[in-house]
Formats: sequence, structure tokens, C-alpha cells
Amino acid sequence: MFYRGRHHSEGTPTVNPFTTADIAAIAFFIFAWAVYAITLERTSHGRNSLNARMNIYREVWVRRILDREARIVDTHIMSSLQNGTAFFASTTLLAIGGGLTLLRSTEEAMSVLSTLPLGIRSSPALWEIKCVGLIVIFVYAFFKFSWAYRLFNYVAILLGAMPFSDKRDTPEAQSHVMRTTRLFQSAGRHFNRGQRAFLFALGYLGWFISPWVLIATTLAIVVVIWRRQFDSDAYRAMTK
Repeated sequence: MFYRGRHHSEGTPTVNPFTTADIAAIAFFIFAWAVYAITLERTSHGRNSLNARMNIYREVWVRRILDREARIVDTHIMSSLQNGTAFFASTTLLAIGGGLTLLRSTEEAMSVLSTLPLGIRSSPALWEIKCVGLIVIFVYAFFKFSWAYRLFNYVAILLGAMPFSDKRDTPEAQSHVMRTTRLFQSAGRHFNRGQRAFLFALGYLGWFISPWVLIATTLAIVVVIWRRQFDSDAYRAMTK
């Protein structure tokens, strides 16, 4: 399946499918993803993001659950979060299947691309490397969504074990609130990472056209998701 340069008897070196532009573009893609994730999750600037503000309301929600006797509405909300996460996990499996189909159809894909007026040039080896990279991104997203789904299940169990409202001022109840909140925030963090992988996968598709398009699409994705976190209508609604 995978194309490899061959050593001839005269000792001809293996052909490298990557150009300098390809290496620079994929390095920029990885760098942009890593810097964005670290800035959002590990820096003081990230603590002012939309995600961070929603974490505050996760704690508020859990504390208000402690004050309520009837918690049916809360269980319905938790079910909707679980269902949404399950949907993304299932969609990711479909995306992985699509990537494997591309990988197995290299010759057909190269034939189709050669007829398009886009000037796309790629060796079979480089095409397959690109497909493998796309599959790896979706596999990462699947693990994040599936783990987030499991964590939401754990949160639902902790909600079911929430002390009654007449015990809300006890140390046990307060410890349970913080334990549930931390697990809830962890579930949201892994879900957000899965969605981030989805969005960067869209940027990665630019590499199938050219390395320069990959750089442009990566920049576009970073700008879009950065604005959503710090300059969107949702962000402004949470800051007023």
C-alpha cells in the first residue's frame, strides 16, 4: 500500500516524498495547534476565555443542584450533554472510515486530481502520508470524545449521589460538590479538545491542495476559534 523509494543495486538513495514547503507547512500546523491549546488551557490569558467562564457556571450549577430536592431537570440536561458527545464520537468514526477509504483509493484519487484545474501535484507516497495524518487527527478526536462521554457518565453518577438539600452545609456535601465540579470540568475540557481536533482537521485538508494552502487554512482556523473564545457574541454575553 505505502509507496517507498527503492534502493537499486547501484545504491540509489530512497526518494523523499516531502518538499521543504511540505515540512514547513506541517510544522507550522503542529506549532499553531500546540500554541493555541497551551495558551487556552495553561496561561492566565486562557482563564478569561469562553471555556473558562463556562467552567465557573458548571460549579454554580452543581451547587444549585445541592439546594434542590427535585433534580429531574438536571438529569435531563446531563442526558443532552451525553447525547451530544456520543453524536460527535459516532461522527468521528465515520470520518475515520472516510480517511481509510481515501488511503485505500490512492490511485483513483490521483487520477481524479490530475483532471482538476487546481494544479495539485502529489506523489502516491505523499498522498498516503497525508491520509494517514488525517486519520490520526480523527483518531485523537475519537479518543477525546469517547473519554468525555465516559466522564459525563461519571458526573451523572455523582449527581445521583448528591447529598440531600438538608445536608448542603455539611463538609461532606461541600466536598462532593467540588469533586463533581472538577470531574464536570474535566469532561468539558476533553470534549473541547475533541472539537478542536475536528476544526484543525478542516484546516489540515488544505495540505491536500498544497503546503501553502495548509498554512492559510491553519491560520484561518486559528483566527476563527480564537474569536469564538475571546471576541464572539457568546463571549460578550458571558462578560456582561
